[in-house]
Amino acid sequence: MGRIPFIKEENNLSNSLLSISHKREINFDSVSENKFWNVGDKKELKIHRIHSYPAKFPAFITEKALEYAENFSLKPTRIADVFCGCGTVALEAKRNNINFWGCDINPVATMIAKAKSQDYEISTLNKYFNAIIEYYSKNNQNPSYSSANDRIKYWYTQNNYIDLYNLKFAIIMTVPHKSKYLLFFLCAFSNILKQTSKWLTKSIKPQIDPNKEPTQVLKAFNQQFIFMLDACIEANNIKVTKDAASKIVNGSFLNKRIKVPKVDMIITSPPYVTSYEYADLHQLSSLWLDYTDDYRSLRTGSIGSLHHEYNFNKELKKLNNIGSNIVFRLMEKDRGKAKSVAKYFLDMQMVARKSYEMLTDEGAAVFVIGNTEYKNIRIENAQHLTESLLDSGFKSVVVTKRKISKKILTPYRDENGKFTTDKNSRKVYSEEFILIGRKK
Repeated sequence: MGRIPFIKEENNLSNSLLSISHKREINFDSVSENKFWNVGDKKELKIHRIHSYPAKFPAFITEKALEYAENFSLKPTRIADVFCGCGTVALEAKRNNINFWGCDINPVATMIAKAKSQDYEISTLNKYFNAIIEYYSKNNQNPSYSSANDRIKYWYTQNNYIDLYNLKFAIIMTVPHKSKYLLFFLCAFSNILKQTSKWLTKSIKPQIDPNKEPTQVLKAFNQQFIFMLDACIEANNIKVTKDAASKIVNGSFLNKRIKVPKVDMIITSPPYVTSYEYADLHQLSSLWLDYTDDYRSLRTGSIGSLHHEYNFNKELKKLNNIGSNIVFRLMEKDRGKAKSVAKYFLDMQMVARKSYEMLTDEGAAVFVIGNTEYKNIRIENAQHLTESLLDSGFKSVVVTKRKISKKILTPYRDENGKFTTDKNSRKVYSEEFILIGRKK
């Protein structure tokens, strides 16, 4: 079990906060739940739900992080999310009139994030929607199903493929290119792709449902537009200052070619080492929106991915103490998984260093991360990241724990990734840690 040095207990919010430095040791299991981080004080806006996204970051975490920052007199003018996903932190930064910078390697994620971060005129949305429907009804194309991408044919019936092709064509032909309104309608199109396909509903892995009757395309698009329109009306009715700037970049945080700004605060949730392969889960959108002809190519460069070369034996020496202990225990059971976990830990050590460099002198980084398990070996992601943050120069790391809200009651998943009550199935943790690294 990973162990980390302990210095003292913080009492500014509750006695479940532990501030860690390099002096003594403590077992992470003794960190108790802090209800401050469990629920928000405000209702989550509908705009956060305009596109489905796995393990979506709770909107109220940003609110809580900013409230916590006030306790040590930090008032950020720019915050960042270095794994920005579908843009939850970006939207919350805008609501709080704080400049934002974010990046994500998944082009579908950054498309959603950009769409959510815009302000839309309701009359203009209605105008373009009506134009799309009119164009769709009068200008049907007749694409060749046999010539379609093999992976698209795998997921779609011929009729729904043709309807989706015509709908996408209508959107492109009626909405101005490079406009925020095109982003809006492509986001709407993207979110109906699973329900109009043979994809098994609510599965966490790509799988066909042989008994599924895919939703009719135009019906799904109409329902999606109504929901997104209501979300925009709700957002427009909330009076906020709109002077803050938002920049969202498609690319890996570890890519040296991406220029990152100085920020006062980082609020982010890294991917888990044994969690989702986002390129696989978003393959329908990646293919339909022409981000790639082969969705597997989007795995390259993701945190912990083995889809790019690295010298395992040589790089293993760079792992910190907690990472080394976990990887060596894994090697006894599954060398391939050990290599994957080692790569993830090495990448996260680099994330910690780059996060430290990105912050201003008074800055703080908030990481939301959970532990996982593989073949009865605990993968202590939170403990490893804490050690990585301390090694990177952070003077202290405050650690607390939250219960994952809106978690389906059963904590188990079967071999297909569906929730089950079978205790012999894979256990899914229903808690995660909040790590707050302070530079001073």
